[in-house]
Amino acid sequence: MRNRLIILFVLLFGLGAETLAVAETAQAQPIPPRGTLYRVRYQGHTSYLFGTIHIGRPDFFPLESQATQALAEAGTLALELDLRDAAAMQDAVQKYGMYAGDDTVDKHLSAAGLQRLQAALAQAHIPFERVAHMKTWMIANLLLVAALEQQGYRTDLATESYLSAAATEQGKSIVALESADFQLSLFDGLTEKQQEQYLIDNLKDMQSGEMRKNTQELVDAWANANQKAFNHLLAEAQRDRTTSGKFFIQVLLGRRNPALADKIEAMLKDQKASFVGIGLLHLIGANGVPQLLAKRGYAVTKLY
Repeated sequence: MRNRLIILFVLLFGLGAETLAVAETAQAQPIPPRGTLYRVRYQGHTSYLFGTIHIGRPDFFPLESQATQALAEAGTLALELDLRDAAAMQDAVQKYGMYAGDDTVDKHLSAAGLQRLQAALAQAHIPFERVAHMKTWMIANLLLVAALEQQGYRTDLATESYLSAAATEQGKSIVALESADFQLSLFDGLTEKQQEQYLIDNLKDMQSGEMRKNTQELVDAWANANQKAFNHLLAEAQRDRTTSGKFFIQVLLGRRNPALADKIEAMLKDQKASFVGIGLLHLIGANGVPQLLAKRGYAVTKLY
C-alpha cells in the first residue's frame, strides 16, 4: 500500500508552535511549490485548498510565496484536526485505540499474527508491555511512525503544525473540519480480522523496504508539487486490493471526501477568505475535494 503516511493523523497531537521558528530559518535557496494549491470562489468569497503531508523535515519550510500569501489573506485556517486540542485526541485514543480493563492485544491475534508482531516490536526496540493494551490497528500505526522516524522524518514538522503555528502568530482563527473521535472511529470500524491483516500488510511493506521507497516517492512528489507523481500514487492506491489498500480508498478517502467538501462549502459561503490544509490525496483525482466542489458549481482553479 503506497500511501499509508496519509493516515498519520492518529499521532499528530502534541505538536508545538516552535516549528514555525525552526522553519523560518531553514530555507536559504529559492522555495519550490509544495503539495498542491487550489482556489475556490463563490460570490466574492475565496477559499484556498492546500495539500499537506503529516510528516516533515526542516527544509520543507517556509512554504513558497503563493501559498504563504494565500494564508496571509485568509481570516481562518481550517485543518482536518485542531492540533492544539491534545485532550480530545487522547480521549479518542483511549476510546478507540485501547482495549478495556485487563484486555490485551495477544487475545485478539492469531498465533502467527502475534509472533509477527512480537518480532517487529523487538526489531523496533519497543517492549511488548508498552503496547499490550493497544488495539492492533493502533500498534500498526505506532510501528509505522517509528519506521518513518528512522528515515529522518518528524511528525512535529508536519505541514499542519507549520500552518497552525503561522496562523496563531498571525492572529487567525483555526477550525477543525473533523474530530479526533470521528477519525479514530474509522479505524475501530475494522473487524479484528481486518485489523490483523492491516498490521500484516504494514509489516510486509516495512520489512521488504517497500514502505521506505514509497514514503520517499510521496515526499519527493509533495516537496516539488509533482502532479504526475500524485496521479501515479493515487492510481497505485486504487489498484491495491489488500485490506489496507481498500480501507484507504473506500474509507479514508471515499467516506471522508464528500463530508470534507460539505464543510469547506459551508465555510466558503460564510467567510470572505479562508485557507484549508488537508491531506494531499484528498485533493487529487476525479473524486477529490476540488472536483466535488466543481461539480456543485463552484469556480475551482488549480494554481499549481
